[in-house]
Amino acid sequence: MADPTPTEVQSYIAQGLPCTELQVEGDGRHFFATIVSAEFEGLSRVRRHQRVYQALGDRMREQIHALSMKTLTPAEWAQQGTALHHHP
Repeated sequence: MADPTPTEVQSYIAQGLPCTELQVEGDGRHFFATIVSAEFEGLSRVRRHQRVYQALGDRMREQIHALSMKTLTPAEWAQQGTALHHHP
C-alpha cells in the first residue's frame, strides 16, 4: 500500500473530526498536523490526541507511522494568531 499524502491524511482527519482549521505537512512517513476543532474544548492534550487518532481509525496504525500534531480550540487558535504559521 502506498504511503498516504498529506492531503489524504488531512481528508481522513476531516472525515472523522469537524475542524475549523486543518493543515497537514509531511513526506509520506512523518506528518505534522495543525488541527483546530471546537471538540477539543475542555480536553487535555492527551485526550485531544486520542480524539484525532480515533478520527483516523485503523489508517493510523496501518499507514501513518509518525504524526506530530498541534491541537487547538478555535479560541486558542485565535490567541496564537500568526505565530502558529512560523513553526520551525
